[in-house]
Amino acid sequence: MFNERLARRALIGIALLGLAGGLAAALLNRAELAQWIWAAGAIPVAVSLAVSIVRDLRAGRAGVDSVAFISMTAALALGEPLAGAVVAVMYAGGSVLEDFAVGRAERELKSLVDRAPRIAHRRVADSVQDAPIDEVAIGDRLLVRAGEIIPVDGLITSESASIDESALTGEPMPVSRHAGEAARSGTVNAGETFEMQASATAGASAYAAIIGLVTAAQTAKAPFIRVADRFALLLLPAALALAGAAWGFSHDPLRALAVLVAATPCPLILAAPVAFIAGTSRAARRGILIKGGGPLEALARAHTVMFDKTGTLTVGGARLVSIEAAPGANADEALRLAASLEQASHHVVAAAIVAAALEKGLSLEIPTSVRETMGSGLQGVIEGRKICAGSYSLVSGDRRPEDWAARALRRASWRSALSVFVAIDGRVVAALLLADELRPETPRAIAALRAAGVKRIVMVTGDRRDGAETIGAALDLDAVLADRAPADKVEAVAAERRLNPTVMVGDGINDAPALAAADVGMAMGARGASASSEAADVVILVDRLDRVSEAVAIARRTRAIALQSIIVGMGLSAVAMAAAALGFLPPVAGALTQEAIDVAVILNALRALGGGRASERALMPTATASSLRQGHQDLKTRLDRVRQIADALDDATGKTAAELIVEANRIIETYIVAHERDDEGAVYPQLASILPDARGLAAMSRAHREILHQGRLLSRLAAELQPEETDGALVRDAQRIIDSIDTLARLHNAQEEDIYQNVVADWDADIAPRTDGAGANHGA
Repeated sequence: MFNERLARRALIGIALLGLAGGLAAALLNRAELAQWIWAAGAIPVAVSLAVSIVRDLRAGRAGVDSVAFISMTAALALGEPLAGAVVAVMYAGGSVLEDFAVGRAERELKSLVDRAPRIAHRRVADSVQDAPIDEVAIGDRLLVRAGEIIPVDGLITSESASIDESALTGEPMPVSRHAGEAARSGTVNAGETFEMQASATAGASAYAAIIGLVTAAQTAKAPFIRVADRFALLLLPAALALAGAAWGFSHDPLRALAVLVAATPCPLILAAPVAFIAGTSRAARRGILIKGGGPLEALARAHTVMFDKTGTLTVGGARLVSIEAAPGANADEALRLAASLEQASHHVVAAAIVAAALEKGLSLEIPTSVRETMGSGLQGVIEGRKICAGSYSLVSGDRRPEDWAARALRRASWRSALSVFVAIDGRVVAALLLADELRPETPRAIAALRAAGVKRIVMVTGDRRDGAETIGAALDLDAVLADRAPADKVEAVAAERRLNPTVMVGDGINDAPALAAADVGMAMGARGASASSEAADVVILVDRLDRVSEAVAIARRTRAIALQSIIVGMGLSAVAMAAAALGFLPPVAGALTQEAIDVAVILNALRALGGGRASERALMPTATASSLRQGHQDLKTRLDRVRQIADALDDATGKTAAELIVEANRIIETYIVAHERDDEGAVYPQLASILPDARGLAAMSRAHREILHQGRLLSRLAAELQPEETDGALVRDAQRIIDSIDTLARLHNAQEEDIYQNVVADWDADIAPRTDGAGANHGA
């Protein structure tokens, strides 16, 4: 197969040999031989140029190499073979430099293809056999050894596995996966050998799709690049006209030759593809696959971004958000028993309850005599007790809800949450509220989009209006379009697109038509939504919404660098041409000047590989970041208990109320107040040395002081508490203080995480995996 890059390297070798040989002959006073050697070095490059121009013309493209060809042949015809040889070196050298630049920019993309697995270890009976991955079928049991690349998509059947997903997602830390969870092809086993069951063939696996996207990213040509080509063609008549004028006024054909030599645009115009490939490469390093220069160019012009809600702005599954316990009941015990029972169900809500119990470190038991009522819940026996979990009607029959249960149902309605009630031996003891929550990074991602220059942000969802508008208000979106079927989403996208360039972001199969209808469709592909990924122009491989704003920022920076390279380069060429026309640059000097311009412009285009000054900001050490993250996770558990106590005080009196107030005070003093003091004394001084402007920390310190003040009030109240004198007014005072501390601490933590996100790489990277899916009929 003909290798164009190898041929270009041969041409620069010939041109360099010709130039050097001619100079040597000239130094030996062999002027005639020098002329022949210079011509011999230039002619092969001129012939190559002629072939390239003819090939472009036959393909319907005008050759941008025309000026170089004319200047080189004119130099040879006018008896200036040295100028011709310099132009030949310049042109061939520029092409080789372009190959080097593109090769560097493609490195991250190409590495994905080069590391594609070839062999799978397939378990057959009691033996393990090696087989080409093309022969792996759905359902095959595969063995993945330590350090090996996972060959196909599948489900882990071993108890656990540690997987390095950095090649696909950009996340540096290995993630822990457990039995039943997905393992994606192209990721690496970072732990011990584990087994998995193939859920897709090699051709249908995530890695094969990624390789297809990489190929598209490398071969597609952006509209902006085509504009650059047309812009370059304007140079040909302008250069010929200026060369003719210089010849006419000076009567010196060498001035015309100098103008043509200084005008050679070929390596210069390749700066735009270098910038776009570099930008695509940088995006790939961040887990963002852009299918070519076209989507990158369109993304750079984005005015409006539209989001699906479920699974995009939210986590996309049922998560335990609250436990409403009956007076005297233990919330954690109710959760433990419910989760033990739910192990027998395959419902997505059951998985969420089990995950919540395991996250709290609760020990689960195996249920017996389990009976499931589809759409309502389960019944079974655990530790000799009859446990029931499901809708209120299932667990309580026709009994009227008690006050606490009615309050739980009301709160579930307000929060658009699902309620799963738990009964022990016929007594309803708790309600588990589950809802689809915002992703932790969603507010930051929306703010980052606005900072990147996006003017309008819209949510379009098939969900109910009340829940959608609640999220829209929390995020300060410009519009919320709810109750939209897939066809309605397409119409909404088309309406926005008629006004301004529009990006649509989604993750589900139902989003695919809307993604295809947008100027740029962007799929959250980390969870394997193949239909949306295929319809999208951009695929986010890591489950992080902030990559959307990062993609827009990369696209805009790339386009700006490409435009800068072209304008500056062409401007410098115009100056060189004018100097040549006025006789200040002879042909050889003009060629060398143009070569310097070309090199500078291509190197400038390579800046798109980096992230600019923002990527060079000081970062907090990883160990400190992990400690802060863990501290907030631990504090959330304490705050959950504080909230439970505040709710329990609604009905508590006397000694019970006093005990709850004392417990709340102990938690707040031991954990919450201590955490805020540590932040103020240790963390904030470190932040002040990292943040470009630390004055904003003063407001955060004000929150610390308020939390400490409220903590002191509660401490004084608890110290003076006499159980026999605890009246309703005192309980209400304590409840107000506890509620204030809970609300203020949660808001303050969220604000701190917004700050930490700016000084810590991938703040949310190792948050525990979320439960996917959504429950619609489990419970009431």
